[in-house]
Amino acid sequence: MKIAILGAESTGKSTLCHALAASMREAGTNVVVVDEYLREWCTTQMRTPQAHEQAAIAHEQTRRIHELEDVTVIADTTAIMTAIYSDVLFKDYCLYQQGLEDIRRFHHVLVAATDLPWVADSHFRDSPDGQQAVHLRLQEVLRDHGIAYSMVYGNGEQRTQAALAMVMPSRANVKADLETYSRWMAKCEKCSDASCEHRLFRELTDG
Repeated sequence: MKIAILGAESTGKSTLCHALAASMREAGTNVVVVDEYLREWCTTQMRTPQAHEQAAIAHEQTRRIHELEDVTVIADTTAIMTAIYSDVLFKDYCLYQQGLEDIRRFHHVLVAATDLPWVADSHFRDSPDGQQAVHLRLQEVLRDHGIAYSMVYGNGEQRTQAALAMVMPSRANVKADLETYSRWMAKCEKCSDASCEHRLFRELTDG
């Protein structure tokens, strides 16, 4: 099984990846997390990539994810996020084909919501406005190309349990948190796609 964790900057993707992996290991699943190659690249180069460097970053992220076999893989972003950033930052749309072909290979696609406080992180992050632009564009692309995804809200263990409910429903314990999830029903405008919150809440209550 391959699980993609997508989202804009400062949405807790990396923390969620490793927390979800730990919960799945407790359930007896052999899990490997593939960390975000972009962060490694930026650390090595001490800068953010330019437009012409994006394709190689997307390719390497994809290679690292799909070289793993016979284990459950949790990917901290995929090539589709590189395509989104190329679009939003550089008005370069050429990476979408690669990104869309790749994301269709995943069994689960989770998108981290923007309900966590934005935190600066040197040159790794842009701004809250940039975060929202990427968040909205990501959802538009997934929706317009028919890619099924689930939005993940909450903080700490709540967020982990929400993700676990999507990928291992029998192991999740989210019933006690329904009131917390329901408050997001009034904030549909934050992500532009009301159905994602409604779908999440409905699945939690019906499950």
